[in-house]
Amino acid sequence: MSDTSPDNAVRTYIDTHRGAFLDDLAEWLRIPSVSARPEHADDVRRSAEWLAAKLKETGFPVAEVWETAGLPAVYAHWPSEDPEAPTVLVYGHHDVQPAALADGWHTDPFEPVVRDGRMYARGAADDKGQVFFHSLGVRAHLAATGAAAPAVNLKLIVEGEEESGSAHFRALVEARAAELAADAVIVSDTGMWSETTPTVCTGMRGVADCEIDLHGPDQDIHSGAFGGAVPNPATVAARLVAALHDEDGRVTVPGFYDGVAELTDAERALIAELPFDEAEWLRTAKSHAAAGEAGYSTLERVWTRPTAEVNGIGGGYQGPGGKTIVPASAHVKLSFRLVSGQDPYEVEAAVRDWTAARIPDGIRHSITFGAPTRPCLTPLDHPALQSVVRAMGRAFGQKIRFTREGGSGPAADLQDVLGAPVLFLGISVPSDGWHAPNEKVELDLLLKGVETSAYLWGELADGLRAHRPPRTPA
Repeated sequence: MSDTSPDNAVRTYIDTHRGAFLDDLAEWLRIPSVSARPEHADDVRRSAEWLAAKLKETGFPVAEVWETAGLPAVYAHWPSEDPEAPTVLVYGHHDVQPAALADGWHTDPFEPVVRDGRMYARGAADDKGQVFFHSLGVRAHLAATGAAAPAVNLKLIVEGEEESGSAHFRALVEARAAELAADAVIVSDTGMWSETTPTVCTGMRGVADCEIDLHGPDQDIHSGAFGGAVPNPATVAARLVAALHDEDGRVTVPGFYDGVAELTDAERALIAELPFDEAEWLRTAKSHAAAGEAGYSTLERVWTRPTAEVNGIGGGYQGPGGKTIVPASAHVKLSFRLVSGQDPYEVEAAVRDWTAARIPDGIRHSITFGAPTRPCLTPLDHPALQSVVRAMGRAFGQKIRFTREGGSGPAADLQDVLGAPVLFLGISVPSDGWHAPNEKVELDLLLKGVETSAYLWGELADGLRAHRPPRTPA
């Protein structure tokens, strides 16, 4: 007896269209959309135009290039035929990191090569492959359901500057907030724990960073004639850095931990389920010991705890031999990774106050902060997250576990501006080599991403609709 289940219909459709899908992806990957290089600005635009045209071909009634003050993004919208359907926005990016054969690539980074079940090319995993799997996923969804439109109002926003800092992304989201409005956001710019352990990311840390400039004498002065009798800005810099943490690795800035929620026993247990090899992790980190806030595991420190890091410290003479001076200036660069519950601007104010309280008379200082990124976290019991887990479980046929990301990204801008929960759906694995030579994507996993996407829209339609608050009678 043949299997006529919806899941089998999805798999059959994907298998039938696999070749054309991979050919299209390879065509897109040949466009060197390197946003960090001005000479590739036309390529980034060509990439955006290619994607908009392909999404139109896929069936999206709306697919257009959106201009920014920098490089263009792509927006697409496919309304559901169900007037009660929730709205879901997918985020990704079509720009890529620089790449050249001389960097250590085995083949031309912009001429995709399929070898041993993998596609090698810049952007294969980060992020063109993970954006593009939604184009086949939505078609498989329609083929299996027999519908003419998705079960949700499906929107895509694919930016063109993520690899160069997303300088204009928040302004774009703010300007187009009405068009981007959604009940949930799916970020397809992330990965899984490993090939054999599929996972869903539930959050990313935010970041605030600053540079502190310290000025003492108006010029370098003789340490024999004046040392020990005037304040030394390099000494002040060293004392600031030394005072940043206590003996338990906790940040000493007053108010830094305000709003930070402790992990529940259930959350800690879920992290502990992952097959984490600390020795292997240290090898990847090119480090020789684990360290950090006392009372937390390595993964808990990287994913769930806020941190302060000294990114640089300098001042005075740095050349060969001695130079006996009191230097005129010193500098410290700090960054703070933030978790859910922390406000970057409140942390900034606290760091300013903490710094000012430690500056002695005779030292002038200034502190400059960069643009912050807010943290984002989706509760484990959120219906949209559970929909992602169910869809992924159907595709992979096994239990889906949970991770978080220690880094930061533009996803928080979507959560902040649109007020919608952010979910992460990615199939990339650590060996894919994001930003490195010979970046690749595992084709079997890429197609599992397609399959997950095909199931996701029905799962989200049911999950979000079931948890809507009751409407107030007119």
